Amino acid sequence: MTGRIIDRVATPEEHARLAAAVGWQSHFDNHLRAASLAASIAGVVYVDDEGDTVGMARAVGDGLQYAYIQDVIVEPEHSDEGIATALVARLVDLLRPDPGAEIFIGLFASEEAVGVYESLGFSSKEALGMHQRVSGDAAAG
Repeated sequence: MTGRIIDRVATPEEHARLAAAVGWQSHFDNHLRAASLAASIAGVVYVDDEGDTVGMARAVGDGLQYAYIQDVIVEPEHSDEGIATALVARLVDLLRPDPGAEIFIGLFASEEAVGVYESLGFSSKEALGMHQRVSGDAAAG
């Protein structure tokens, strides 16, 4: 792993390029991307030696009691370099509360990424992740 982590949220252009690199284009609304990224409570990017952003991670939530790690993306050609682990570890450090306080940090993991998150102390024990996609097109009932 050569390069460095920078504490900042990815730009909309970086986010779109990284999402496309891993086939996640359909997961994001291009019209909302910039505003969504701007609403992040923390973010990190990994920049290689040539100055290209090859990875990112961000957190959403209130930043006080709850945070959720989102959009951990690393270009496929760099996927075995430990970049995702380093990004998530740094993001957790940025979210760490003051002494005496505690924050719940959650995430959804693909099967391929479970080991990365477990190596950083995340667990699914006593938790059940659930989600629902809600469209603005649905009639209120």
